[in-house]
Amino acid sequence: MNQSSHNPPPPRDTPQGRTFIPANDAELSEAIDKAFDYRGDVTLTLADGSSAEGFISNRDARTQTIDFFPRGDGLTHLPYSRIRAIAFTGEDTADGKSWEAWMAKKADQRMAEAERLRQEAIARGEL
Repeated sequence: MNQSSHNPPPPRDTPQGRTFIPANDAELSEAIDKAFDYRGDVTLTLADGSSAEGFISNRDARTQTIDFFPRGDGLTHLPYSRIRAIAFTGEDTADGKSWEAWMAKKADQRMAEAERLRQEAIARGEL
């Protein structure tokens, strides 16, 4: 899969900021899968030269179609064959986030809540 040379690769293992120009159907399917899993907007360049920014809400490899929500517009069904390039233009809202980071945040919140309740009990004279 060709990547545009003017977009430097991002520091993390995310397609954010990259453009994929598939050379064949297998690469196109792979790029569509990446775009479907991506938690940010993508910009599709279509066969007629137009482009649309939005997100892929579903893809069906069997029928070779995607469900695409362009910004400011309703759901669009597109065949894979109309897609010439996929640019990962939106911010990846999940980048750098992991289960471990979420668990640590929740643990901190629970500890803060426990301390708040302890302080309230002390203020009421219960501790």
